[in-house]
Amino acid sequence: MIRNYFKIAWRNLLRNRAFSAINIAGLAIGLASCMLISLYVIDELSFDRFHEKADRIVRVVFKGSMQGGKFNEANVMPPTAAALKADYPEVLDATRLRQGGNPIISIDDQLFTDNKMALVDPNFFQVFTLPFTHGNSKTALTDPNAIVISESLARKFYGDKNPVGQLLTFKGSRDKARIAGVFKDIPGNSHFRFDIFASLINSGEAKSTSWMQSEFFTYLVLPEGYDYKKLESKLPSTVRKYMGPQVANAFGMSFDEFEKKGNQIGLKLQPLTDIHLHSDFQYDLGDNGDVRYVYIFGAVATIMLLIACINFMNLSTASSSKRAREIGVRKVMGSEKSELIWQFLTESTLVTFLAMTIALATAIIALPLFNQLADKNLRIDLQTLPALCLYFVVFGLFVGLFAGSYPAFFLSSFKPIAVLKGNISSGFSKNSASFSMRSALVVFQFCVSIVLIIGTMVVYNQLRFIQNKKLGYDKSQVLVLPDTWALGKNQEAFKEEMLADSRIAQVSSSGYLPAGPSYNNNYSIYPEAKSTELVKTLRYDVDFDYISTLGMRILEGRNFSREFGTDSSAIIINQTAARMLGWKEGALNHTVSNSDNAGKRSTYVVIGVVKDFHFRSFHEPITPLVMVLGKGSGTTIAKIKTNDIPALLSSLEKKWNAFKPDLPFTYSFLDDRFNETYKAEQKTGKILGLFAGLTIFVACLGLFGLATFTAEQRTKEIGVRKVLGASVPGIVALLSKDFLKLVGIALVVAAPLAWWLMDQWLRDFAYRAEIAWWMFVLAGALSVLIALFTVSFQSVKAALMNPVKSLKSE
Repeated sequence: MIRNYFKIAWRNLLRNRAFSAINIAGLAIGLASCMLISLYVIDELSFDRFHEKADRIVRVVFKGSMQGGKFNEANVMPPTAAALKADYPEVLDATRLRQGGNPIISIDDQLFTDNKMALVDPNFFQVFTLPFTHGNSKTALTDPNAIVISESLARKFYGDKNPVGQLLTFKGSRDKARIAGVFKDIPGNSHFRFDIFASLINSGEAKSTSWMQSEFFTYLVLPEGYDYKKLESKLPSTVRKYMGPQVANAFGMSFDEFEKKGNQIGLKLQPLTDIHLHSDFQYDLGDNGDVRYVYIFGAVATIMLLIACINFMNLSTASSSKRAREIGVRKVMGSEKSELIWQFLTESTLVTFLAMTIALATAIIALPLFNQLADKNLRIDLQTLPALCLYFVVFGLFVGLFAGSYPAFFLSSFKPIAVLKGNISSGFSKNSASFSMRSALVVFQFCVSIVLIIGTMVVYNQLRFIQNKKLGYDKSQVLVLPDTWALGKNQEAFKEEMLADSRIAQVSSSGYLPAGPSYNNNYSIYPEAKSTELVKTLRYDVDFDYISTLGMRILEGRNFSREFGTDSSAIIINQTAARMLGWKEGALNHTVSNSDNAGKRSTYVVIGVVKDFHFRSFHEPITPLVMVLGKGSGTTIAKIKTNDIPALLSSLEKKWNAFKPDLPFTYSFLDDRFNETYKAEQKTGKILGLFAGLTIFVACLGLFGLATFTAEQRTKEIGVRKVLGASVPGIVALLSKDFLKLVGIALVVAAPLAWWLMDQWLRDFAYRAEIAWWMFVLAGALSVLIALFTVSFQSVKAALMNPVKSLKSE
């Protein structure tokens, strides 16, 4: 019997080739999209789950608020791990990680760059599952001069040889380190990725007992099944116990007084498996994802597949009259309703599996492009292919049954007597219940399409707003040289040679850049020398030329000057800092002070107020900032005035090499660093735009099929109208108006929904573009034009048909 079902299904598939092709194409696009998005979602949800203790590891984070704004920091104070392990028996183990930069490694006079290093406690590999190929993970870092390197780095350095015991020379940091082990490369779905791990044993910062500085990423291992919230509820007493005395010493007040002034500081816990998708912390280890985008992309792919299923339902029910007599005859011959239902479900399943075969091939071909858009390294290989095929066989069966369910029950419910008498209501009849269902489904399809069109426009409008908004500094034509510390005493000489080049306008030395990854130094100040009103700020150590090189604007006072020896104790603040300090006007000559961990205060005089500039992303509001004169951190910033960038870079590289530094000449541009900050939004816009286009295309396939069927059903009517003098535009309008009405209804429904959804997305930005009215007008116009073009293709074809031929059609 099953064989007969498939034989009849195949025959009907060939008989209705046009509708079958539309159904297969729509389902193939929907299934391929679901495959790609499923790979993306699985990858995002799998972050850090490869660790054996993943469900038991939590990260300690630092949260709170002070005058000057809220802070959420992913790293905490040096003694936090030891204190929590000592005080709470539920903390089975604790380990720390501190970023170690990108050291330059020398092997046999050959330099190796791009080596990302971390400093960790010796028990780090007992907490995290990073298997070793050489060496012992438990004892590898017990030697203070030991390091472990990744498998790929070992191959780059030594080929296939075992590198354990080899000595590496680090330029600019530790002299030599011994390789004690090799670990397998960290998977891409990890929230941290390092090539080198070094021991923290001899690190001065690691031994610090200060609770007033936060720079260590701290992880705890909890018992199986333990609710981390129980431990988190005890942490306020830990903060009070350890931080309280140091707060009193530094700020001259008790911890109670500190809190009464509105300051709130505390430790929180974050599950390891939440880090990638649920983090909004400053100074985190890498670019984390956002669970909202997982929801968005998953919803888009699901809706696209749903639209393809709707197309199948629409076309199957719309073409019911073509199969009405078949159903009537089969019922008279004794076929049960259940048999007819299974027949139609078999047909839909056959269509789905044909579509799934095409979808799998399409997904494999399109995967490199999708990886490029999503910035991923997803793969469909021989290991994952069987599981993927099994998953989509089950999924395809579900889709086939779902897509065929309504047509199966609708078509099998025909009464044989009415069918054989020709009384079945067919086509796009306005009195037909199936018409109402089809109309609702068409409205749903275009409602989704319009929401996606508006959403894509809002995303790109926000990105354009970010690019065009005045930042308070000039990011164009700014060259960044990150490793000028390697020049040693020749830094100043190199700077003078740069200034001697007519293609360079100004040069500054500071590692504090207002775009991309940069140093961020938390700095709390008092508005007057004897005040206890603490204001949390960020501190930039800059030189005399920093403000002018970046094109910042001084609103009050002056810039730092070499002519004033007292500027070593001077400070420049931004507008927000002046406001927070209570000096909306006349901030000049006021004093501020800062206390070190020992309670010793340093006093500074305000000599200038700089116009607010965006030194963080547009997701965050501008916070108080202070600038002081400081030593260069080994980064040089140059404002250039030439379009011949390659020639300038070549000249600078020659000057660099003339000083014979240990490091190669490297550079970046400030505007590229700025764009890198919004990589997630750019990625979202591209993916959303792609799937919006595919969704609209799938919806148009269904609309095209319905228009084709409608034109076929009204062939005689069209012939009569043409004989009576109807024009081609009039007939096209007649056949199109019903569809355009549905698009209009979809626009009315979609507009408020799109506004609400995109308003929620934009709330994540402290500075955002408005959702303009023209977006809704443009989306409506586009949807009408798309629908009109889709329907008109068949309408014009029908209108141009010879009326004699039309009147002969049956």
